[in-house]
Amino acid sequence: MKEYIDAAAFKEMILCADAALHHNIQAINDLNVFPVPDGDTGTNMGLTISNAATELRRRDFDTVSAAADCVASAMLRGARGNSGVILSLLFRGISKRLKGLDTVGTVELAGAMNDGVAAAYKAVMKPAEGTILTVSRLASQAAGKAADKGASLEATLEEAIRAGEQALADTVNQNPVLKKAGVIDAGGKGYMVILHAILDSLQGKISADAEAGGRDYSESVFENSGDVLMEAITFAFDTVYIVRKKDPDVDLEPLRKYLSSIGDSLVISDDDEIFKVHVHTDMPGNALNESQKYGTLELAKIENMVTQAEQLKAGKKAQSTDDLDDAEKELEGPGSYDSLSGFGSGAFDDAAPEKNYGVVAVCAGDGIADLFRELGADSIVTGGQTMNPSTDDILKAIQRTPASTVFVFPNNKNIIMAAEQCVDLTEKKVIVMPSRTIPQGISALLNFNPDEPEESLVGAMGEGMGNVHTAMVTYAARDSDFDGNAIHAGEYLALLDGSLIGSYTNTKTLFKELSWAIDDFHPEFITVYYGEDVTEEDANKAAETMIGNFPDAEVSVVNGGQPVYYYMISAE
Repeated sequence: MKEYIDAAAFKEMILCADAALHHNIQAINDLNVFPVPDGDTGTNMGLTISNAATELRRRDFDTVSAAADCVASAMLRGARGNSGVILSLLFRGISKRLKGLDTVGTVELAGAMNDGVAAAYKAVMKPAEGTILTVSRLASQAAGKAADKGASLEATLEEAIRAGEQALADTVNQNPVLKKAGVIDAGGKGYMVILHAILDSLQGKISADAEAGGRDYSESVFENSGDVLMEAITFAFDTVYIVRKKDPDVDLEPLRKYLSSIGDSLVISDDDEIFKVHVHTDMPGNALNESQKYGTLELAKIENMVTQAEQLKAGKKAQSTDDLDDAEKELEGPGSYDSLSGFGSGAFDDAAPEKNYGVVAVCAGDGIADLFRELGADSIVTGGQTMNPSTDDILKAIQRTPASTVFVFPNNKNIIMAAEQCVDLTEKKVIVMPSRTIPQGISALLNFNPDEPEESLVGAMGEGMGNVHTAMVTYAARDSDFDGNAIHAGEYLALLDGSLIGSYTNTKTLFKELSWAIDDFHPEFITVYYGEDVTEEDANKAAETMIGNFPDAEVSVVNGGQPVYYYMISAE
């Protein structure tokens, strides 16, 4: 029984947590209540912790303090979505408590867990119960009580897991939305997967050497923690590869759909130059061939998880390819930016200020991006529903904006927290305008006057955001019973200001009911932004419906080219 955690053990714990979270991404994503296709909780948490795992694999550490600092810094920069940001905040608090320590004992571990929770709560403006915050708080409190009684490291983590699982089970009763859907909180589940993996690593039950050695934590395994529960392997080959893009603006959504049809556990991350794919499939060759339509294959790792599982079951070390991350590192020069992890070996240089104010906007779709540029945006961060940009993606855009004060428009409620983390990461003054939709960001920039003083500018843009209502038309990504609506995968969904209007099998009925809802606002200006899967003819028909329902309003049609959403409609 270990009495303390050294740097090597801490590193192994996080690597195991990363592997475990990735093995359970789909189970976590399936807990997401809202059926709209978006960057789901499991995906966001997985990408966030992967950033830390990438950095950990690149070097060894002499102290726990150094390893924890590396994890916190990498997670902060790689944080995606609200769940990823909160996860990074939990580890930031842990890092601060462990600063200066060579090793960690029971009391220090429990204290670090509680400091992590305090950091997360402090950063969230309106903490809600029945979320990852609740689960982490109650688990950490239990760890603190156990440590005060002189419990061992293992016993302390076991008490934390016991309390955390109870708290997780109760989230269905604490959160009204979860209660209606009859599910537990996805973020809380992700946090518990991490705790289980950390304990199993401490006890030597799993190893980061082979991802197939991770446990399936889709159900609580505390009562059976003495048994090794191997992942139920649906597809044999764990396939990871890097492709250099032919076109920096290439649309990867068709590739995403194809890979989803031949495998699972899919994660695609990209920047302007390359994209990285992780997928479990029985046809790795097909995945590679299809991906080469989008660029040039540079690196690949393919491992047979069935064989690895059999080797581990027999008590042997699972065979594995050479570490892909080491190969990636060889391709980087000193001070280069690692576009996969979002955390380079050197610091970025800020673009010298050439003006007082600059603008960074997050959006997807060529037409939408061009519109933001026309309205004064200096930098565009590609991202949105299906792939939330990381804090580092946004920071990179801020730093290349030649202004002393940079306004950031997240244009998505799940990106606001990631943007806010940039405030303390650059010498530039960063002001995050909390735009929750693309039309809000556009309306705000219509009020952008660089000759105005900062206070007046913030007020005018804020007023612009408040005057616009946003309707969205998309499709249901999964079957769901949401807020009394029986929703089937593939149906059209209509949303207004984030609330579900209904699900429909045809757009004619959808636009009719959506118009009734919009009528409450008595709009004077209506703009219909149509997406990449909509023809101009269909978009004009939709606009004609709006004109017929709102004869006194000025109706415009814009080719936004956005993915996922067939239509985004701005009503002012």
